Amino acid sequence: MWGRPESSGNLEAPGICLGVESSLKGRAWRMRLDARGEAAATALAQRTGLSESICRVLAGRGISDDGAEAFLGPSLKTDMPDPSCLMDMDLAAGRLADAIERREKVAIFGDYDVDGATSSALLSDTLCGLGLTTEIYIPDRLIEGYGPNPEAIDRLIDTGAELIVTVDCGATSFEALERAHARGVDVVVIDHHQMGLDRPKAVALVNPNRQDCLSGLGHLAAVGIVFMTAVALLRELRRRRYTGALPDLLSGLDLVALGTICDVVPLTGLNRAFVTKGLVALRHGGRPGLQALAAAARLKGPVETSHCGFLLGPRINAGGRIGDAGLGARLLTTRDAAEAESIAVTLERLNAERQAIEAEAVAEACAQADAAITRTGETPSILVVVGETWHPGVVGLVASRLKERFQRPALAITFDGPSGNGTGSARSIAGVDLGVAVRAALAAGLLEKGGGHKMAAGVTVRREKLEELQSFLIAELERPVETALIDDCMKIDGLITADGASREFFAEIEKCGPYGAGHPSPVFVLPAHRIAYVDTVGNGHIRLELRSSGGGRIKAMAFREAETPLGRALLSSRGEAMHIAGTLSLNRWGGQEKVEMKLLDAAPV
Repeated sequence: MWGRPESSGNLEAPGICLGVESSLKGRAWRMRLDARGEAAATALAQRTGLSESICRVLAGRGISDDGAEAFLGPSLKTDMPDPSCLMDMDLAAGRLADAIERREKVAIFGDYDVDGATSSALLSDTLCGLGLTTEIYIPDRLIEGYGPNPEAIDRLIDTGAELIVTVDCGATSFEALERAHARGVDVVVIDHHQMGLDRPKAVALVNPNRQDCLSGLGHLAAVGIVFMTAVALLRELRRRRYTGALPDLLSGLDLVALGTICDVVPLTGLNRAFVTKGLVALRHGGRPGLQALAAAARLKGPVETSHCGFLLGPRINAGGRIGDAGLGARLLTTRDAAEAESIAVTLERLNAERQAIEAEAVAEACAQADAAITRTGETPSILVVVGETWHPGVVGLVASRLKERFQRPALAITFDGPSGNGTGSARSIAGVDLGVAVRAALAAGLLEKGGGHKMAAGVTVRREKLEELQSFLIAELERPVETALIDDCMKIDGLITADGASREFFAEIEKCGPYGAGHPSPVFVLPAHRIAYVDTVGNGHIRLELRSSGGGRIKAMAFREAETPLGRALLSSRGEAMHIAGTLSLNRWGGQEKVEMKLLDAAPV
């Protein structure tokens, strides 16, 4: 049952949950619903007949009774706009239709992350279903770096490519696309990364984040844009009275869901429909590569968003990080079960190696950041750390861990020699647009290459420019980070007890899913629950059992918190009562289903 803390007496100011002004993570706990929100939730329940649980989640996310039905039942038919709303979409569909009619060989140049792999696989499946021969090319992260390069373009053309399509990259690849143009080969760009006013040589550049595109679809992952391109292509073929068989695009929604979740784009609007319908396709398990990967990852039960983000995605990424960058796309396109199993086993091994490499680099980076903060007495607006021996494939993960630990944007860089270039990856916090800052640094001549979007970016920097780049980014992000931190708090959706965290309650709040970036899982507080058991497990995680005053029990996990102030406080509080904040999940094990908590924060009683 949901609880609502009273805003009276000296225990708390209005909106503050249980008087927690500064938790063990240094954050205030504020109720997501204010008085107006509570009234909206009540009115929503009265007008729609929906349960209180559902109405509180909807009201907390600004959903009115007019939009409740559409929100709870996202549909591609109603949520997907006409693909032609994207600039150059009709040009792209027309050029791809030409390739179908001419039976051209198409080369697909993708990125080495999950979004790139799923985008490449989806486009390849579509074109092969229309009778074309395709070649997927994923660049080597260490040797070639991100995006198309002239040498790769030459290789593709020399081996017969008559059309090149870049997916999840290409919007800023001026030199490479100029090479293709000079050699008389057309390029279609399908991307979603931020870009300036200048455009590379391409017959079509489909990117909702180009500055003259008014589609309002800048939140889509590249794989979502590829899906819309496929829809536009089939429509164009019908217009041309194409007589061949048309592929079933809905069968590719498993790839759209996987890429959308793993690229951490907001699960709002069209993305909600993509993921909702894509999870259904994933659960049907028709793709041999994903079946094999799920088995290698020991995934139990129906596929959820968390499985995509924390089990399947990292394994597909492992090839691009420290192994063969093309493994992920090959896994997703193969129809041979034996080949799928072989690739999945290789990715499982690479992922284990990646975890070990990452752990060592993260430990060094955290020590470096701690020392810098101690030396200056303050935490800068962006943490910049440098490793001379870090594997370039894990710098993005290092930046993510720093961001999580210090609640600041972070940039991790590794150099390829005493005087060489540094390869860096950056991650941001909510409310801070990292892509804009990186583009400004590139314009200022501080980067060799740089690009990305609000929450993530990649850079190439000369060693002699490093100190100037750090100062520039600190100054550029100072005001946005300051504003973001003022607004930073943990939004609490409600108070429950271990007794009330039932399977039925969980099923109710799951009706408002899928949850993810831009649509976070509801956060609940277990007030004054006693820590009956606590210990470390795995790689720095903490396992707990929490007990209510009524005797109810619930298990909880605090991931990667063992060495943090929160983790140390939990480990030293066995037998004591604390306020515990977290999200709920369903653990399926041994034929049983039990509700558990992912612990996010805690505060003394």
